[in-house]
Amino acid sequence: MTNVIYYLTPKKENPVKDFLWSLPTSQKAKIYRIFTLLETYGLSSIIPHTKKVIGTPLWEIRILGRDNIRILYGTVNYDQILVLHGFIKKKQKTPDKELRLASQRYKQWIDK
Repeated sequence: MTNVIYYLTPKKENPVKDFLWSLPTSQKAKIYRIFTLLETYGLSSIIPHTKKVIGTPLWEIRILGRDNIRILYGTVNYDQILVLHGFIKKKQKTPDKELRLASQRYKQWIDK
């Protein structure tokens, strides 16, 4: 069992949930299905949907379909992940700006 924790800004805003709510219902359903699998059966249950982001402590959840959605996360401990950032991927390479934002959020969370 794994807990999914959402990153909160210093002002207690939840940018990942805001991103998720902006998506079409079918895309939201895919993401929440993956989160439910993750919470119920652990990280190994979503292996086809995850990938390590090389050169960072981050991982990504990949949602394929009409849009290529990515959810960047980091591990907090063996049974918790911290969901940091979500975006629609338009090119093959993950944009540096998206990785920088997620890395800053992860560092901020770890340094608390």
